[in-house]
Amino acid sequence: MLTETISGGLEKYRIGPKLRALRLKKSMGLAALAGHTSLSPALLSKIERGQIFPTLPTLLRIAMVFGVGLDYFFVADTNLPLLEIVRAMDRLRMPERPGETAPAYYFEALNFPVPRRSMDAYFAEFPAGAKASQPHHHAGSELIYVTRGAMTLRFDDREVKLGEGDAAHFDSTAPHNYCQNSPEGCTAIVIAVAA
Repeated sequence: MLTETISGGLEKYRIGPKLRALRLKKSMGLAALAGHTSLSPALLSKIERGQIFPTLPTLLRIAMVFGVGLDYFFVADTNLPLLEIVRAMDRLRMPERPGETAPAYYFEALNFPVPRRSMDAYFAEFPAGAKASQPHHHAGSELIYVTRGAMTLRFDDREVKLGEGDAAHFDSTAPHNYCQNSPEGCTAIVIAVAA
């Protein structure tokens, strides 16, 4: 069973209506499409009406009949201005590295559903007593804005202390890492922009 978040995320692609439009454009009935795909007409009807979401192999079988790729079903309508809402309760909290029991920080993606996004935005929590994160680097630039507590940003060979309300913008191709230095821990907004 799909969660409300996942169902909502899939609904925006309007897979069912796109399938129906393809089928009608070819003047093909559900029974004929069923014959080409070895899927039942009832299943195809439920997909078209948005009652169920097809698996990728099922969707690929359908796409092949119409000579389109899977991307046809997942490209957003570019005629509409982009607006994505990410509710606090829908964000996933992940540690710095998968499976880590005492990570340097936890992060939550703030704009994960945005297609072809030009930046990645995160809410980061650095627990009290956490050690420094592992040095890392990536293409582009990064901005970190401290919303609570204090931290140290290690950038290349420099150390910069940041307090609540402070921000740092830097070239993220240079090695960098973070370390909270507040008794209560630290939180920050992190925005990474690819080059």
